[in-house]
Amino acid sequence: MTVLIVVIVVVVVLLLAGGGLVLARRKRSEQLQESFGPEYDRVLDRSGSKSEAEAELAERRKRHQQLDLRSLDPQTRERFRGDWKQIQGEFVDDPGGAVDKADSLVTTIMRERGYPVDDFDQRVDDISVEHPRVVENYREARRVRDAHRNGSAETEDLRGAVTSYRSLVDALLDEGGNGHDGGAPGDGRHREDDGRHRDEGRPVEGRHDEGRYDEPRGAEGERAGQVRQEREAGGPPADGAHDHDGSRR
Repeated sequence: MTVLIVVIVVVVVLLLAGGGLVLARRKRSEQLQESFGPEYDRVLDRSGSKSEAEAELAERRKRHQQLDLRSLDPQTRERFRGDWKQIQGEFVDDPGGAVDKADSLVTTIMRERGYPVDDFDQRVDDISVEHPRVVENYREARRVRDAHRNGSAETEDLRGAVTSYRSLVDALLDEGGNGHDGGAPGDGRHREDDGRHRDEGRPVEGRHDEGRYDEPRGAEGERAGQVRQEREAGGPPADGAHDHDGSRR
């Protein structure tokens, strides 16, 4: 009887331990999926093994925790925003050059924040921990940059690359570079506390952004034509719009 009781106790303990291990692994998986989002699926598809994929992602997170990352002071963030504005302004005349400069700017921002930047694949892995929803944009943008250097990238490809670089620049500069990427997959968009977009080059409160990097064109001439059409049609003026003499239209 004593032996039977001991056996039963041992079996119960083993079952409880096994159940606890299963629950712990399930919780770990859920945390990694929530943290890495689409990057979790990408690594899982590449590795073909859930345990290997989760081990890799856990290692990325551990490495990221050991990095000595820094916040960007307001002056530095504004300087980088100015650099980006200049790059998007150069896209019309030199799309390929704008892509090269965008890639260099991302590397510069990462270096300023404290990321190791010597190896591209390592940069991607490191940044996937903090910004998993835009890291694939970075891979695609770099692919287009390399294709351009080989002479096989079209203008539309280059425009898409600049758009992808922009999402990563936004993410890196958001909240001083400390905020975890929490936007919709792939958008890399973040807002300040008052709900406005950070950058002057992006829409604010529903207005059309005529200087968008992905639609380079003669914004001033187009806007002037729109104003003339509104006046001729007698339609309502744009919200808060003024003539050059300061009076409201």
